[in-house]
Amino acid sequence: MSTVRAFSKGLKELRVHMSQNSPSSKGLREFIIKSYPGLKQANPGLPILIREASGVESRIIARFEFGRERKIVVDDLSQADVEQKFNALVSESK
Repeated sequence: MSTVRAFSKGLKELRVHMSQNSPSSKGLREFIIKSYPGLKQANPGLPILIREASGVESRIIARFEFGRERKIVVDDLSQADVEQKFNALVSESK
């Protein structure tokens, strides 16, 4: 499954919360390093907010039209598992 693709217009914003150095955020950090450039290039108008804070729960929040939000927690997951959960999250916008 490829992460780098244009998302539907129903997806309005992505927010990523992670710790800068916590082992539980390692998979999410690797996912962001690998996927962010392609995601931003494929979706230039989509706000992708990345927030780092020590000791926070690793999570991705997607905001869809009409203010609907979905959150996934990705603590202690590998980069591949984070990608799989991310793809499931953003496909809900259809």
